[in-house]
Amino acid sequence: MKELSAHFFFRGLIIGFSIAAPVGPIGVLCIRRTMAEGRLAGFISGLGAATADALYGYVAAFGLTLVSSILIEQHVWLRLGGGVFLCVLGLKTFLHSMIEQAPSDKGLRLAGAYASTFFLTLTNPLTILSFTAIFAGLGVGTESRDIVVAGAMVLGVFVGSALWWLILSQLAGLSLRKLGARLLQWVNRISGMIITAFGLMALFSLFEKG
Repeated sequence: MKELSAHFFFRGLIIGFSIAAPVGPIGVLCIRRTMAEGRLAGFISGLGAATADALYGYVAAFGLTLVSSILIEQHVWLRLGGGVFLCVLGLKTFLHSMIEQAPSDKGLRLAGAYASTFFLTLTNPLTILSFTAIFAGLGVGTESRDIVVAGAMVLGVFVGSALWWLILSQLAGLSLRKLGARLLQWVNRISGMIITAFGLMALFSLFEKG
C-alpha cells in the first residue's frame, strides 16, 4: 500500500504541476507580485492557487458529486465574479507604483495575496471535470480502500502545483535584479493590462454563451 500511495503521489505531483504551469492571469499576478513585493509574496500567491487546485482535486478524488455539480451549475456566477475581480485587480495593478512599500502590514498583504489567488482559481469550477476525468482514468476513488491512495494523489496535486509556483517566483525574482525602476514600472503597467484583458475575456465569454 505504501508503494502504491507513493506511486499515486508522484502521479498527482505531475498532474498538479501540469495544471498550474500554463501561463494565465494567476501566473501574471504571481510574477508581478514577485517583482513588486519579493519572492515570498509571489510564492504565497501561488500557494493560494495550489490550495484551490488541491481542493478541486479532493472533490474529484473522493467522488463528492453533489459539491461538484453545484459548483458547475453556478459556474456563470463564479466566472462573473472572477472576471469583475480580475478587471478591478488589473486596473489597480496598472495604477500601482512599484516603488510603494508597506512593510508594517506585510503579514496582511501576504494573507490578501493568498486569498485573492485562491478565490480566482475557484472561479473556474470546470477544473473539477479535468480532475474527475484524470482520476477516473487512473482508477482513483472507485473503491473504499482507495481512500489512502486518493489522499496521496490529492497531496501530490498540491505539492506539484506549489512546486511550479516556487520555480516561477524564483525565476521572476532573478529577473528583478536585472531591471531598473523605469522598466519595473512598465512591467507593472503591462501586467495590469494583461490581467484586465483576462478579466474582460472571462466576462465576454459569458455573453457568447448566453
